[in-house]
Order: sequence, then structure tokens, then C-alpha cells
Amino acid sequence: MATADPIRAEFRTGDGARIRYAVDSFAKPWERPPTLVLLHAAMGTMHRFHRWMPHLVGRWRVVRWDMRGHGGSGLPPDGTELSIGRLTRDFVELLDRLELDAAHVVGSSTGGIIGMHAAVTHPRRVASLASYAAIPGLAPSTGHNDYTAWTDGLAREGVAAFLRRTIGQRFDLGAVEPGFVDWWIDDAAGNDPAFLGRFVRMMTGFDFSDCLREIACPALFVVPSGDPVHSD
Repeated sequence: MATADPIRAEFRTGDGARIRYAVDSFAKPWERPPTLVLLHAAMGTMHRFHRWMPHLVGRWRVVRWDMRGHGGSGLPPDGTELSIGRLTRDFVELLDRLELDAAHVVGSSTGGIIGMHAAVTHPRRVASLASYAAIPGLAPSTGHNDYTAWTDGLAREGVAAFLRRTIGQRFDLGAVEPGFVDWWIDDAAGNDPAFLGRFVRMMTGFDFSDCLREIACPALFVVPSGDPVHSD
């Protein structure tokens, strides 16, 4: 039953990782609104969608997670798999936890990659997909961006210092509001730099571009032009 009461909970994936998630809805409590799952970018948390929420919770049941190894989900157990397939299974297991056959999916950057991969490999679970600033794996970008500098910088400087030094690669600093950069970096700073370095290396190791034509659900892809981080 739809409810205006927020749900903050967690579950264990099949390989023992602890995933934190939130469910919010201010739709009419006697109705069953459709479910929208928001998947955040690497190095972030579910809070990246904070300003989206007032625009969504009146019409949708909105689900957000902290991706494996991020935010309140903490680090997965030693020896567990880290791959796009495992991240997609985490998403599917979240739907299972919520007893959902399918959901509408919105993903930003890595979240968009997970959404695309889920739409290809688990088409019945994705009712529609909106992908923002995401490409199907970072392997095509390895000649465009030096990801070794990312992993080395994270290990040497820590998350907050590395992101502050490279923030101009991510935002037009003349266009963002005062306080935004500090808030954005603070949201990422609690993540473990060693895990993030491993995560970046994993993301540069695959490319499923040839599979995108298999996406059968309604889909929207928003790709920024002149992206300094990724190639087209």
C-alpha cells in the first residue's frame, strides 16, 4: 500500500553485501503509484537526488539506494565480486526485496550504466529507462581520459582532496550556486578511496555498446556535449 511515511532500510545481497535504500512517496495513500528507482553515480550516494525528490514523490513511489561500497551501504565483504554484472544483480535483488516485478529506472553516470545493463540482461525488470551522462562502460574512454591519474590521485590524496583538485573537470564552476561544490564533495568524502580506485579500474574494463540495440523498453539517453571526462 502506498504511504507518505518514508522507509529507510537495508538488505543483504546474495553474496553478503549490505545495501542501504530509501523509499519515499507522497502520492495519494489509497492509490498504488508506479515505482521509480534512482541510481546514483560512482563516488556519490543517494543524496545526489535530493533536489529531485519534491518533483517526484507526489506522483511516484521513489526508491533510492547507496550503491555497493558507497555511502551507508559500506564496503562489501572481502573477496566479493565487483563487476557490472554484480552491480546489475544488486539492482535486481533490490527489486526482489521490494517484491517488484519491474520498475521505471533513472540513472546518472554509473547509475545509468547499471540501468542500461539491466535493460539488456533483465529486460522484464525495467519498465522504462532514463540515462543521464552515461556510456555503456568506460573502456571506450581510456584513450580520452587518464583513469590511472584518478586511481593514483584517490589513493594519494584521499577522496575529498582529489575531487576538489579535479572539480573543474566535472562542473562549470562559474555556473553552479555558492555552496554546491562543498556539498557535492562532502557527499563523496565518506567513501573509501581504495574501493573507489578498484571501482574505477573495473569500470574501464568493459563496453557493451553493441548490446544497446537490445533495449526494448521506452528509453531516454541524455548525453552532454563536450564532456571533458568521457569520449563520445
